[in-house]
Amino acid sequence: MIQTYNGMSTGELPALAWQKSRRSNPSGNCVEMAQLPGGAGIAVRNSRDPDGPALIYTMDEITAFILGAQDGDFDNLIR
Repeated sequence: MIQTYNGMSTGELPALAWQKSRRSNPSGNCVEMAQLPGGAGIAVRNSRDPDGPALIYTMDEITAFILGAQDGDFDNLIR
């Protein structure tokens, strides 16, 4: 299994199935997420820089973030 770390080049990751939100705008200003092999976590990248750095999160971290977003924990950060 590949050793992953925050800030690693997306090009260093194996081929991943990247996806973005249906709410993303056509100008490409969004982030994309992909599950790492073997359920090792989630990689996040900037869609405008697909070969740039990736942030790597554990499944517990990404679960807490998504559930918090669903609960409205970050609503104060958007207009």
